[in-house]
Amino acid sequence: MLGIPDLTRACLFDLDGVLTQTATVHAAAWREMFDGYLRQRSAQTGEPFVPFDPVNDYDRYVDGRTRDDGARAFLASRDITLPEGSDSDPPGTPTVYGLASQKNALVQARIAAGGVAAYPGSVRYLRAVREARLASAVVSASANARAVLTSAGLIGMVNVIVDGVVAREQHLAGKPAPDSYLAAARELRQQPGSCAVFEDALAGVAAGRAGRFGCVVGVDRAGQAADLRSNGADVVVTDLAELLDRA
Repeated sequence: MLGIPDLTRACLFDLDGVLTQTATVHAAAWREMFDGYLRQRSAQTGEPFVPFDPVNDYDRYVDGRTRDDGARAFLASRDITLPEGSDSDPPGTPTVYGLASQKNALVQARIAAGGVAAYPGSVRYLRAVREARLASAVVSASANARAVLTSAGLIGMVNVIVDGVVAREQHLAGKPAPDSYLAAARELRQQPGSCAVFEDALAGVAAGRAGRFGCVVGVDRAGQAADLRSNGADVVVTDLAELLDRA
């Protein structure tokens, strides 16, 4: 009935871009933060200013990753090396943690200002999962996952949340490592083979494949169906409701 293998006992969902329409919020925050830093660097070094691309750079380097890992990956793509810094660095400090902290502050402000919308097809699918009495979890690199779920009215629709806060507390490696998805499966008392992973990020589908989950569903919100398949998606849809219509 859900368009996934019959032996599935739990559904593990990424948040941004799968359940909620927050990927654009994150992309805008990354762009604002990185462009501010890159302009400042250009003025200091004389290097040309090349802005952050909210589509290509976002998909390749930051989507699905923790803030810290995303900052590192993008900076490395520009051959920029910054000190790691620490969690106590004020937002905007020219360190990995300082830039990541600034991005988080920008996201929180945008969420507070405009709220968060859920994809209607995803809400329909979550209800079908609950009606089928399958366990469910949200697995997100975001430390703001609970606030996003609350804003979108979804906080009571999943059993477990493994977010950036949990990942830091449990020292879980970020996607594309499967650690956060495996932690969610453990908390739901399920084996990976009995779980379906739902992801829109290339790093996320790679994590699902690396964890040997029973099914990896790629959600193509950005016209990257081929890349989702090549990174490990068993099936690709543009909206979760398509799975119900196929069933």
